[in-house]
Amino acid sequence: MVLSDIDRTLLQRCLERKPQAWEDFTDRFLGLVVHVINHSSQCRSIRITNQDREDLCAEVFLTLVADDFSVLRRFRGESSLATYLTVIARRVVVRELLKHKPAAKLGDAVESVDQDSSHEANFDDADEVERLLGNLAGKEADVVRMFHLEGKTYQQISSAVGIPENSIGPTLSRARAKMFRSSGVS
Repeated sequence: MVLSDIDRTLLQRCLERKPQAWEDFTDRFLGLVVHVINHSSQCRSIRITNQDREDLCAEVFLTLVADDFSVLRRFRGESSLATYLTVIARRVVVRELLKHKPAAKLGDAVESVDQDSSHEANFDDADEVERLLGNLAGKEADVVRMFHLEGKTYQQISSAVGIPENSIGPTLSRARAKMFRSSGVS
């Protein structure tokens, strides 16, 4: 998708610091930034509060205005502005999430997999996770170990294990469900 005339005009108004331009820009793209924050935190099994969400939004928009809108000035118009902003927002959000929020405990992630269950798994320490990893085979165990115990990113896991990056999330979900079932919680 190419840059729309509406977005081209809005971007130009911002770069020229026209009155009301920045407010119009944030009104137009705030929902996109919030979506990126929610999606990025969910993919990494990191729970965020409303305050965290607001802080991350502010960080994304601060990145956009930094150095006289340098990030926006680098936009070449070869994609839609929303696509470009999604990439920028995701990079900022992931960096901030990894800097300020540790990955969720495995038990937290397991609870989200089995939301109908009223039981809580006891995966609070590394020893318990290691014990339950014994119930997983090969690559599933490697993926869980790398993500939850070693804190590796999907990209790092993909390279190490040799499975596509977009298969890491589903592999983690399946493995967590198996671990939850084998934990003896009923």
